[in-house]
Amino acid sequence: MIAMTEANPVTEPRRTDRPGRFLMAGGGTGGHVIPAIAVAKELTRRGHQVFFVGTERGMESRLVPAAGFDLRKIRIGGLNRVGTMQRLTTLARLPLVTGESLKYAKEADAVFSMGGYVAGPPVLAALIRRRPIVVMEPNAVPGFTNRRIARFVARALVSFPETARYFPTGRIEVTGMPVREEFFRIQSRPRGEVLQILVTGGSQGSMTLNRALRQTWPVLRHRGIPVRIVHQTGAAEYEAMREAFAASGLQGEVQPFIRDMPAAFEWADLVVCRSGAGTVSELAAAGKPSILVPFPFAADDHQARNAEAMADAGAARVLTDSEINGERLTRTIEDMAGSLERMGEAAHRMARPGAAARAADILEEVAAARR
Repeated sequence: MIAMTEANPVTEPRRTDRPGRFLMAGGGTGGHVIPAIAVAKELTRRGHQVFFVGTERGMESRLVPAAGFDLRKIRIGGLNRVGTMQRLTTLARLPLVTGESLKYAKEADAVFSMGGYVAGPPVLAALIRRRPIVVMEPNAVPGFTNRRIARFVARALVSFPETARYFPTGRIEVTGMPVREEFFRIQSRPRGEVLQILVTGGSQGSMTLNRALRQTWPVLRHRGIPVRIVHQTGAAEYEAMREAFAASGLQGEVQPFIRDMPAAFEWADLVVCRSGAGTVSELAAAGKPSILVPFPFAADDHQARNAEAMADAGAARVLTDSEINGERLTRTIEDMAGSLERMGEAAHRMARPGAAARAADILEEVAAARR
């Protein structure tokens, strides 16, 4: 039996008489950066100092300064799912960049890591400096960096109980991933006669989902299934998708980008989407049933594992990139129609409010223990 604890929501920020200094490691994608910013904001509210270590070309270069935090920049590339030359270049630079990161680790009382290749050098520097490391692993299968340092972490904060097997016994807590409060405020409601379906392949869109939905529209129309669809296509295929949807005769709209995603989730009876960590956390917070189509080229196939965890809980159905088409998607929608309320309740049981506050609690604890 793996020893784990369940996080309790923290509604009021704690106060500390002795401010700490925390290094936030992780970048590249919004999924690595946005949760770290949520934890950084919580630490700042408690009177602590926070700074980030990241790269010039990752999402952190835009999001971190916009959030008002200091970003110390390093130059490093990936090791997982990259070409041989990229891997060799990264390995050659890793000792140098880790050495550069030693001065950043020295400033910190503790390090918070979201994983990813950007986290590698500052986390290695923290190990050398003997600074405690708290990792947040939002995927069912940890990424490359978090797997490599698993046995050295002070605490591991996970979203799925099955992730615990990758980390030392007694250092794991199921906290979930920081999610905007608006998703938790969404109220469940009975669906009407018209099934409202939200489709999103992320901010850039998904060619797979766009293609599958175009195939689905005439099938839905032919079978007389009453639906209203809102589809975020991404900018690249928006015009073509908009024209095709207008000709389909179905109710709804096609948009290149949805700015208020919590409102879109609240509107929807069913969500068709990818299964990145942020997306499945939002589905759980909102209590929304889903059809998940994992991105097949995600590192370590983590999206497939995330989707399986949701499906095993009874909150989702899973279709692969290779099998999804108009007929298959329509049949899945029909099969789910009578169980959407039950699946939404199953999704909601997976929600973990207060993740950012709990992460801040633990960072304060490990920093105090070191001092």
